[in-house]
Amino acid sequence: MIGRPEPANSGWRSLTPDITPLLDIIFIVLVFLLLTANIPLQSLEVDLPETDSAALSSVQDTKSITINLMAGSPAWALQGEQYEDWEQFKPVLQAQAESLKETDLILASDKEVTVDNMLKLLAFLQEHHISATQILMEDD
Repeated sequence: MIGRPEPANSGWRSLTPDITPLLDIIFIVLVFLLLTANIPLQSLEVDLPETDSAALSSVQDTKSITINLMAGSPAWALQGEQYEDWEQFKPVLQAQAESLKETDLILASDKEVTVDNMLKLLAFLQEHHISATQILMEDD
């Protein structure tokens, strides 16, 4: 039979604390620790050339073509001739595609250039099977 509940202040139940909130907190912390403990670290491996810094900063005096990426406007330059945007610069690159394959290509970029501009140029070079032989970087 269903009996009547005992009054809250009678017997041994009134002397024990209610640990339900404590158990809730312990389970939440336990779940948090389990979810964050096994997060795999993602990394990108980059193979850097093993040469001295003098060789990295020097540009060879062979026949070469320089492509400049600049922050702001004009954004592009080929052998010093500047172009305002990619739509003006791409036809010039397409006309020079064969000569870019035969000579050394030097990419010189300003450090404030957006990644979008660099990716456009690298995608164009990859599409036309042109390998960049030198990328100029600023010394620290």
